[in-house]
Amino acid sequence: MGEPRTRGRFGEYGGRYAPESLVEACREVDEAFRDAWADPGFRGALARLLAVHAGRPTPLTPADRLSEALGVRLCLKREDLTHTGSHKINNVLGQALLATRMGRRRLIAETGAGQHGVATATAAALLGLEATVFMGERDIERQALNVFRMRMLGAEVVPVTAGSRTLKDATSEAMRHWVGATGDSHYCIGSVVGPDPYPWMVREFQRIIGDEARAQCAAELRTGVPDYVVACVGGGSNAAGTFAGFADTRALLVGVEAEGGAGASRGRLGVMHGCRSLFLQDDDGQITQAHSIAAGLDYPGVGPEHAHLRDLGRARYVTVSDEEAAAAAVRLARTEGIVPALESAHALAWVIRAAGDGELPAGSTVLMTLSGRGDKDVSTLKELL
Repeated sequence: MGEPRTRGRFGEYGGRYAPESLVEACREVDEAFRDAWADPGFRGALARLLAVHAGRPTPLTPADRLSEALGVRLCLKREDLTHTGSHKINNVLGQALLATRMGRRRLIAETGAGQHGVATATAAALLGLEATVFMGERDIERQALNVFRMRMLGAEVVPVTAGSRTLKDATSEAMRHWVGATGDSHYCIGSVVGPDPYPWMVREFQRIIGDEARAQCAAELRTGVPDYVVACVGGGSNAAGTFAGFADTRALLVGVEAEGGAGASRGRLGVMHGCRSLFLQDDDGQITQAHSIAAGLDYPGVGPEHAHLRDLGRARYVTVSDEEAAAAAVRLARTEGIVPALESAHALAWVIRAAGDGELPAGSTVLMTLSGRGDKDVSTLKELL
């Protein structure tokens, strides 16, 4: 999982399909990121923020009771223990530092589950920037806690009432807004989607998950490398960051999507939000609405690098239902004392299912990224349980 080819391509996916008014802005972000990523001073400043503000490194937690019940050895990479409660802070601190380096004074962001919005508002407050977060009206209703957190941190939360009123439409509105604000604002995309260089840049900011986990697995597991590396996938940033640490190993990479938002599993080639990738579409090529109990997986596509990994056969993508995810969240809470985000519960649901039907051989070692904590999903779970 290295740098994309010319013009931001991962195989036939990726690229920079942006309005003319944003092509120059994307080029500036590309040049600024390449310069910053090669600068030890920038990387040192980011490492310090990740340590003293975000709380890295996050631990690798053996799920002992659940492992015994499943007959596999399951270890959880605990991104839920970062400041703000999810992996999103890794990417946002990097992009916020980049924005200040570019002389931008405001961050624009989209959010679904609210975790990226909270992370953006947090980084903006920390670095003295303004923040404007676009969020679908439906997600505002089901993620009220995170909306309050964003506003408490000083961010403007803009409700999006178009379309499905979820993450896809929030992303569209954020990109439209950026068109008229490129001079003083940086668009802080929250996943490995969007026009080049965002899929690559976001993965590089998130690869700290996989790099840490690989070193931790070397110390924790007798074999050093797990048999399976599993993560949930919406746009796919936590999975891309996790997979980056193990792509050159024998570990089998598994991305778990929501049954109603399975871009990698059931998507077709198309262009949306500035990149060419796999998207849910009807017979006329129109993007169709995704659904998931987890707001962060309610996206009708997948990042271009995931589409490329699928084609190469390096990663496998599977789906999990709402019911399986909710049941997995409860099971983790009652066996390990951890309430996961519903996004992360999708990954766990596949592990539970695969262990039960023999797809995961007895005694297998499994690394699973627990991408976020479940505080935000309590009201949703209360309606189901």
